This record gives sequence, structure tokens and C-alpha cells, in this order.
Amino acid sequence: MKFKDILSKQEKQLFKDAIGKVKPMVQDKIPPSKKNIQANKTPTKHKNAKQQASFYFSDEFEPNLNDQGPTKYVRDDANSFEAKNLRRGVYAPDLILDLHGLDQNQAKQEIAALLYACQKEHAQCVCIVHGLGGRILKTKVPHWLVQHPDVIAFHQAPLEWGGNGALLVLIDLHDKFNVKD
Repeated sequence: MKFKDILSKQEKQLFKDAIGKVKPMVQDKIPPSKKNIQANKTPTKHKNAKQQASFYFSDEFEPNLNDQGPTKYVRDDANSFEAKNLRRGVYAPDLILDLHGLDQNQAKQEIAALLYACQKEHAQCVCIVHGLGGRILKTKVPHWLVQHPDVIAFHQAPLEWGGNGALLVLIDLHDKFNVKD
């Protein structure tokens, strides 16, 4: 039994008299928007990880790299012998990034994400294949790598890892269990 069936006619009339004139509402047929509370709240852990993975590389920075011979670099506080080890193939890359088909901005984002992934995956050596093409990425990639604080050294890759169109990069791992002698 419904509530309207319980009320008598006299009670219905008393209610109408008490309320007065009523104008019916016009339905605008717009459904209420549903807000997803979880989608708006991104955990700060993920936000920080995303921020760290998007390291800013400057295109204006021009390091003083040797133009003669293979592309190589060793950080000031590192042993210069590390570049020779990279050239000789002592280090095998744990991760390989292929930049073929990417523009400069996409390549920068991918390199930043790769360097962040190295910390998570404990990858000490990576290979970045930039290709030869118009030589844009071939010249820009070393300039970007010099700017990152985790890059210890890089050297043109041996032929088995890409030769003139790739770089082997040695990464400084910030692992609290990694004890340096």
C-alpha cells in the first residue's frame, strides 16, 4: 500500500491549502555529473615519480665534448678508465632504448624516463640507439646526457651494440645497499 492511498481527501486538501499555489518543475534532462574522487587524487608517490622521470634537459647547453674521434664523456669525479671499459665492451647494457622515429621532445622524455628506470631496475649500463639519420639526435643526445647527475660516463657503442649510431651509458646507482670501495 502506498502513502498516497493512506491519506484521506480532507488531509490532501489541508496540505494543498497550507502549501498554496505550486508551479511544477521543468525537467531540464541534464543528468547530474558524477565526480570520481579517486581519479582526482593522485598519490604523491606517483606524482613525485612522474616528476623525477621527466628530468628537464636544456637544448641551450653546449658541453665541451671532443669532436675528433668517437663520442665520449666521463664525469669529473669519475675514473677516466670507465670510458675505455665502455668502448671495450666490458659493460653489457641492461636496458636498450631505441630512439628511431622520435622527435627531440619525445627523445628527451624517453631518455629521462630511461634514467629514472635505471634506478628502479638497478641497471648500471644502458644502450641508447639514436641512429645516424640527419644527425640531430646524434648530436643532441650526448648534450642531454652530460646534464643528468646520474650519468657517470658514456662512449660510442661497440659495433655489436650499434656502433656509430648508439651510445653506451654508465649510470650512478643511488642504492643504499650499493657499497663503493
